[in-house]
Amino acid sequence: MAHQPEHDCALCPRLVEFRAQNQAKFPEFHNGPVESFGDLDAPLLIVGLAPGLKGANQTGRPFTGDYAGDLLYATLLKFGFAEGRYGAHPEDGLCLVGCRVTNAVRCVPPENKPVGAEVAACRPFLQNEIAAMANLRVVVALGGLAHNAFLATLGARKAAYPFGHCAVHEVSAGDRALTLTDSYHCSRYNTNTGRLTTEMFETVFRTVSTQLADLA
Repeated sequence: MAHQPEHDCALCPRLVEFRAQNQAKFPEFHNGPVESFGDLDAPLLIVGLAPGLKGANQTGRPFTGDYAGDLLYATLLKFGFAEGRYGAHPEDGLCLVGCRVTNAVRCVPPENKPVGAEVAACRPFLQNEIAAMANLRVVVALGGLAHNAFLATLGARKAAYPFGHCAVHEVSAGDRALTLTDSYHCSRYNTNTGRLTTEMFETVFRTVSTQLADLA
């Protein structure tokens, strides 16, 4: 299996049905699995939850077109993990620098809530992506689902690596060690409720910058 699903991926019946509904409602949308953004030779991988209905599912680029992307890409630009301008569409010229962005589930789920079987069906894509990233050193998990999905790809015991905002874990990935750094998801819900502030989110990437500098 490759590290990206085919556009007509049929692994998850519920998501296929939802895709068909969206194709009828929004024929101009991407309406398919959303490919990762950034180079495979990057040392940093950011793993999110799933495409947003009118965000990445519309634009075809992770975190592009929704509120979560506004905060994510502004932060990546601030810390030198991106160059250019984020214009909320895939032709905005934004480039990632030493960074790749993906989702644990590649297709948009109803109510932005994938079920366990869908996360499991998408797991091989993330697993193969991690294997293909020869220079990967640090992974940022945005939210508990992404955290658990990443650990599952490595066959790691979840109880040994509890999720927590800005928590840092050293995880074995075969013949190499990867640093997993957690963050609350940069969703509108989390920022509106104060669970996640811009300062808190920037602290995660300040930590990541230090981690990568120490590993260089």
